[in-house]
Amino acid sequence: MILYYLRTAILYLVLIAGVRLMGKRQVGQMEPSEFVVTMLVANLASIPMQDEGIPLFSGLVPILTVLGAELVLSTASMGSIRLRRILCGKPVILIENGRILQDNLRRTRITIDELTGHLRLKEVLDLNTVQFAILETNGDLSVFLYPAQRPATAKEAGIQAQKQFLPVTIIDDGRLLKKNLPIAKKDEAWVEKVLRSHHSTLENTFLLTVDAADTIVWLPKEGRA
Repeated sequence: MILYYLRTAILYLVLIAGVRLMGKRQVGQMEPSEFVVTMLVANLASIPMQDEGIPLFSGLVPILTVLGAELVLSTASMGSIRLRRILCGKPVILIENGRILQDNLRRTRITIDELTGHLRLKEVLDLNTVQFAILETNGDLSVFLYPAQRPATAKEAGIQAQKQFLPVTIIDDGRLLKKNLPIAKKDEAWVEKVLRSHHSTLENTFLLTVDAADTIVWLPKEGRA
């Protein structure tokens, strides 16, 4: 029984390492080749997990082979446009200058109902407001409205927009992230000062962030029932 758990844990760690090497894209954002590799590796891993008669090494070899092939091909595709198009395909224009390209819909096997459904997900109800719609290689739909239909930007409205700064997390669920202090140009004395101003302690702080404009966000831990 212990050996069974150990085999499962090893395979699990190998799969986690393989997914990390493939990148951080979510399942819905995977290219076709990446999705195939993910499904294939999952099926290959399930066999040695369920059958103790298969040596662990024999189960790891096909998994590592598939992952290695994916890494090699993904690296090669970065330097080859032709290989990238073979593995991932290329974007397809579905709406061009307001006209639905029906031939491209048929070629991609997308119905008009699916197209309008994708547009609704982009909060677009009127087809007449869409100038371009492009089906990306990961299956997502990029939608571009006519300029007259797009919300005005701050520049177009003549509004002076405020600068934005990326907040840096200092305390995460009662843990002080010391490596982030130099990034935020703060020190532990500053942290203690902020905690005192909120009549709190490190252990009672759920979140503390600060940005370059010294905007502080502090959240206390809530009681657990």
